[in-house]
Amino acid sequence: MINKHNPDVLSCLANLSNDEVFTPPEVVNRMLDMLPQELFESTETTFLDPCCKTGVFLREIAKRLLANQMPGYEQAVEEINAKKANGQKLSPDEKWFMNQLQNSIDHIFHNQLFGIAITEMTSLVSRRSVYCSKWPNGEYSVSKFDNPEGNIRFKRINHTWVNGKCKYCGASEEQYSRGDTLETHAYEWIHTENPEGIFNMKFDVIISNPPYQLSDGGNGKSAKPIYQRFVFQAKKMKPRFLTMIIPSRWFTGGKGLDEFRAEMLHDRSVRKLVDFENFKDVFPGVDLAGGACYFLWDRDNKGRCEVVNQTKEISESASRYLDEYETFVRQNKAVRIVKKVVEQNEDFLNERISSRKPFDLPTNYEPVSKGIPCHFIQKIGLRYASPKDVDDSLHYLNKWKFLIPKSPIAGQTDFSKPVGFYYDGNTRIAKPGECCTESWLVAGAFDTKAETLNYKSYIFTKIVRFLLLQTVVSQDVTKKNFCFVPDLGTYDQTYTDDILRERWNINDKEWEYIASRIGEIGGEQ
Repeated sequence: MINKHNPDVLSCLANLSNDEVFTPPEVVNRMLDMLPQELFESTETTFLDPCCKTGVFLREIAKRLLANQMPGYEQAVEEINAKKANGQKLSPDEKWFMNQLQNSIDHIFHNQLFGIAITEMTSLVSRRSVYCSKWPNGEYSVSKFDNPEGNIRFKRINHTWVNGKCKYCGASEEQYSRGDTLETHAYEWIHTENPEGIFNMKFDVIISNPPYQLSDGGNGKSAKPIYQRFVFQAKKMKPRFLTMIIPSRWFTGGKGLDEFRAEMLHDRSVRKLVDFENFKDVFPGVDLAGGACYFLWDRDNKGRCEVVNQTKEISESASRYLDEYETFVRQNKAVRIVKKVVEQNEDFLNERISSRKPFDLPTNYEPVSKGIPCHFIQKIGLRYASPKDVDDSLHYLNKWKFLIPKSPIAGQTDFSKPVGFYYDGNTRIAKPGECCTESWLVAGAFDTKAETLNYKSYIFTKIVRFLLLQTVVSQDVTKKNFCFVPDLGTYDQTYTDDILRERWNINDKEWEYIASRIGEIGGEQ
């Protein structure tokens, strides 16, 4: 800390994976800017990063603390170092200053900054970033400790297996039961009932970028989010302030995130939420569907949340209650439109759209040579399913059906670009007597082909697809995502956006915004 600052390598490090992403220093500082800046003026404020990867959070906090405790220290150190380089002796005042600087550094690193590394490797990287030495008790550490970890600890933890899953994080025993030579990914912070006991102290600020997910042993590359467990554990500590950067998929989806979503949306202590629809705007080079967000949780100051829609070019904010709807509307500009439409309607398409597996046929169902005509994935097309395997308990089979794909925007991870959802090439009209596998949802079932085509025209309008977009943060779309799309009941005409604009009083400015967010049919998909 005393020596002249070297080029910042932390902005250049490759990520461990899409699940364990290094935080760029500029993002860290934007998160720190959300905190009351008087926290950095106090010699009593304590900070904890429970998921250290590079130590960048603690390093940037240390710089702010030192700048407040020793104003102008950087210029003074530069002048003193230049004097030393020229062989000049230091004055008594300069020696006193250097002694005071070292005392401040020691106080900050010993009493104000604490971290828990997620792996042994990241513990070494973090100590190197914060103490300028991976061994804080070594000669090169800028602040000497009497132990090799300093205040950045790493303890190898084993999962606690119950019926093949870890009882703390839900990791698969098959995937993560490992020998001593491999990392267990059993993160200490969330593998304890008593997080206060790790350092035997409370913290004013908890700040971090936690790991995002672990394999849960499901089909294929099935993974379960774990970042919410770090947030829950941090809240248990009841710090004055909590800020973390996490994926935005919790807004409306994500496996096992219902409890977390409900708690976050109803928590009046969440006072600021900065949302990026494009994950790459926060973490260049990393592609994760749904974007990322960071938030500020203020224990003692409850109220409305400042929601910020952030891109590289623009920042738009609004003061809102996050739980205005059961599903969070991420775009501030969309809230007024959604509210206008919802208030004019009572029934919505989440009650009409089918659940997954409308005929109880999984995606991997094998076609048979004869039987009931069945729509499979697009590369297989229309083949046959055995009558004994088809479940028609929902009474769809003998109706005309409009089929929509379960994953209509597969491959699109940047939701700041126009989204298409549905077009002729990825939807199907299924005749009476035809069924489908899990690859499709029955968007609507009708007695006539004419009403089915009218319904299709309704789904294809930009306004309907815009209302759907407000609940989508991943490639998969389910019936619950249609909670803002009105069900008109009967579909007796071909629908256009002009018809819906007049019906719901969508003004020119609102329509301009809607059109900018939704791709053209057959165009941008």
